[in-house]
Amino acid sequence: MRKIDRYVMKTVGGAMFLVMVVVLSLDLIFAFIAELDDTANNYQTLDALWYVFLTLPRRIYDYLPLGAFMGCLVGLGSMASSSELTVIRAAGVSIKRIVWSAMKPALLVVLLGVGIGEYLAPPAERIAQSEKAVALGAGSNVAAASGLWHREGNVFIHMNAVQPSGVLFGISLFRFNEQRQLLAASFAERAIYQGDHWILENVQTTKLAEQGTTRVTHNQLRWESGLSPSVLSVLIVKPENLAMTGLLTYARYLDEQGLSASRYWLAFWKKTLMPLGTAVMVLVAISFIFGPLRSVTMGFRVFTGLLVGLSFKYMQDLLGPMSVVYGFDPILAVLVPIAVNAGIGILLMRRAG
Repeated sequence: MRKIDRYVMKTVGGAMFLVMVVVLSLDLIFAFIAELDDTANNYQTLDALWYVFLTLPRRIYDYLPLGAFMGCLVGLGSMASSSELTVIRAAGVSIKRIVWSAMKPALLVVLLGVGIGEYLAPPAERIAQSEKAVALGAGSNVAAASGLWHREGNVFIHMNAVQPSGVLFGISLFRFNEQRQLLAASFAERAIYQGDHWILENVQTTKLAEQGTTRVTHNQLRWESGLSPSVLSVLIVKPENLAMTGLLTYARYLDEQGLSASRYWLAFWKKTLMPLGTAVMVLVAISFIFGPLRSVTMGFRVFTGLLVGLSFKYMQDLLGPMSVVYGFDPILAVLVPIAVNAGIGILLMRRAG
């Protein structure tokens, strides 16, 4: 029996690895081509290649659930096509044991995903985004088209680029009064963190009053702000690419500031429930093999798997923004697709049994 368990694990695990290699290879090629469109200033072909390499951990993390699902579908599907599953069941091996053997590689994928998503992908993504923004000339424009926006009270802040070491480039500060009238606009080429405050360099400030406007320049200017490099390291990357600890910290920070943290709570619950979602997707794949896809061609299995995987993804992508717009708990936007797929998987497994 142990040999059968190892054989099922080897077949399913090998299929998962093969699916990940194919999907990642295609994604990296298209990502590199897309980055070539952004080449400008100091951001050239080698920089684009380095950027794609640094974003590789994030891409692996994004595709792990799909890899586990499709790998299980392909691995067990090949065994079904060659009648190996029929022979295994005839030898007295129960469906539950086959399911557990197929689940073991998926559990390894989940552990790998948690490790990459927490410790490898976020810092690599921060470096990639920061270096790209600096190479594109982050300090040369008043406010670049890209960059980060933040609000502290009545001050709206835009940063063209943020380096994790505590250096900002292209900082624009817009100060408003309680009536939302613009009082002053400042631009600094760079800001360096000094422990409890920032030092702005080459600052140009335009003050607006009823009598007119005045312009003041400073070589250096002290800037008191609640922003710190640790908080800014969260802002550099998209919420879905952050570690769970960073998401939790920044979501609570936004709540304390009276700002909307829905996007960060949504990303937090997606990451937290990713292992459960992956396990459910694998369960659905197994139920398909023992149910409606038991005797179809491999091409049809892959096609069906893509439809199911995309349906799961699009359901979460649809409910996620809806939770932000309509204000219901983001955890529901993550749990509903998981619950629907779990129900489908359990129903098909009961019929197969």
